[in-house]
Amino acid sequence: MQIQTEDKLQRTAERLGVKVEDMPRHIAIIMDGNGRWAQKKGLPRHEGHRRGGKTVEKIALTCVDLGIESLTIYSFSIENWKRPETEVNALMHLYTEYLVKIRPTLMENNVKLVHLGRVAQLPDEVKAELAQTMRMTAKNTAMILALALNYGGRAEIIDATKKIAQECRAGRLRLKDIDEKCISNHLYTASLPDPDLLIRTANEMRVSNFLLWQISYSEFYVTRTLWPDFKKSDLEKAILSYAERTRRFGQVEEDFHR
Repeated sequence: MQIQTEDKLQRTAERLGVKVEDMPRHIAIIMDGNGRWAQKKGLPRHEGHRRGGKTVEKIALTCVDLGIESLTIYSFSIENWKRPETEVNALMHLYTEYLVKIRPTLMENNVKLVHLGRVAQLPDEVKAELAQTMRMTAKNTAMILALALNYGGRAEIIDATKKIAQECRAGRLRLKDIDEKCISNHLYTASLPDPDLLIRTANEMRVSNFLLWQISYSEFYVTRTLWPDFKKSDLEKAILSYAERTRRFGQVEEDFHR
């Protein structure tokens, strides 16, 4: 299945007129603008979130078609619990519905769902459907769809630090074993490469506590498009912007090309 993904990526690169090595393998998206989209149309905010959920499905399938290996979406942050209770309750109901409805699509397209974030605070119904969807898709290989739900970048680093401390206390880790790889292996994203491209919609210029460790060298792309209106052409614009950049990872350009 990896060969099929590579073939898709190659075809996408050819169609877009870029080198395959300049294509992103892992795309992360901060989805913003659901509420504003709804307000502009005179609809309640939860309708914007419902439309945003449909956009997630469309963009995930687009990424499969393009040959993207991993897609991470920032769906609900730890800070989002501070929103009005009615909005939070509506969101949790939508997650419960979404996690059930998306299963046939994930299975038909060979997509594996993984969760990033703290599970304990989620409602029982969300936890149950999340666990079931992850079990059902665990062996899928075409693409990984990572759902950041009840996620916070600082919380992730705290949780990783606690795991490392516990392993040191138990004698399974030594102080000299703690390096960047060790920390990465204890994050929620241990099974994922770092994102190549981070997209944020609705023209917001901040990272909002998202993947703070992992985006150290990610390329950023910000669009004015509100998330419910984000479509394939918007995604391809972001990919083309990414492909035009030189990723030096701290080196000067002449050294990078030697």
